[in-house]
Amino acid sequence: MASLDFEVEKQKFREFYNDNHYVLERAKDSFISIINSILVTEGISISLVSGRVKDREECIKKFSRKYQAKLEENSTEYEIKDYITDILGLRIVCLYEKDVIKIRDILKDEFSVIDETNKILDIESKEDVFGYKGLHMDLQLKEPRSGMKEYVLYRDMSFEIQIRTIVQDAWSVLDHKIKYKKSIPAELKRRINTLAALFELADREFLSIRDETDKLQALANNNRKNSAEPLDVFNFGPSVLTFFDGYKFQSHKVDGFVEEVTRYKNITVEEFYDAIDKNIETVRNFEAQLGSDSTTKHQFNPFTVIRHALYSKDPITYERILYDKQRMAFDAWLGNTKKTETFN
Repeated sequence: MASLDFEVEKQKFREFYNDNHYVLERAKDSFISIINSILVTEGISISLVSGRVKDREECIKKFSRKYQAKLEENSTEYEIKDYITDILGLRIVCLYEKDVIKIRDILKDEFSVIDETNKILDIESKEDVFGYKGLHMDLQLKEPRSGMKEYVLYRDMSFEIQIRTIVQDAWSVLDHKIKYKKSIPAELKRRINTLAALFELADREFLSIRDETDKLQALANNNRKNSAEPLDVFNFGPSVLTFFDGYKFQSHKVDGFVEEVTRYKNITVEEFYDAIDKNIETVRNFEAQLGSDSTTKHQFNPFTVIRHALYSKDPITYERILYDKQRMAFDAWLGNTKKTETFN
């Protein structure tokens, strides 16, 4: 029962917290799992979904700092737990600023929204203010999920979720470490604002770079194999798609491989495609004869196939693209194959 006795309410809150801590931890883990699954299904790239149960004494301090004086001044009886909306707190760290609003809209469809604070709009509506930009929502499970047996215990629990980019998250961490922001000298405040502006610029540049690389990739996809353009990480995929359909090339491996190939020669997309097209059958035949049992069988990955194809096309230019042992084995097999063909 609510009262105006802070000492009594503190003790009641501590008992509530201790009695429910295990359930709160389980609820936090469930909410993280739900949100992870939703965002993966929606195809949103995220860096992290994390959560915490707010420390018991921190909850009491927050209530005392934000609500106690006003409630007691108005003789409004209270229970501390009713004013701590972030006892369960989650954080989504995404890659790009545009994704913040996308995630917000997805969560609106999946949960009941109790409250929303858009700090992005707060900052961007003021031309001379820089600082933490993020979006906070107070959410609760809704039907049909709230009626499922595994979530019934958590159906009446609300939780705060913060949505921010990696850059915004970094700024938030650093910003919390800067003391006395409201009473510092003007020169120091100006430097802090400059730093905040740099973080904001970084967020925009990451998004701009992402958009530009997407355009380059789309252009490369349209050009496909018939291109006199130099081989790069964008047109690599379309060039090899015909030969390795279904293989998932990892971008960081493609980046390193293209850098390696172009180090030997500034090859065009057309030349690259032609080298694979005219030599892949030879490479596959070589691969097949390496062994058929589990001990000796060796399966080439696409990068190994391409290396052998390039070497087969131009063994002088691409002499070092194979290890010595690989090159010697391939040369020996090619020599034997040519002898067999001549004999026949």
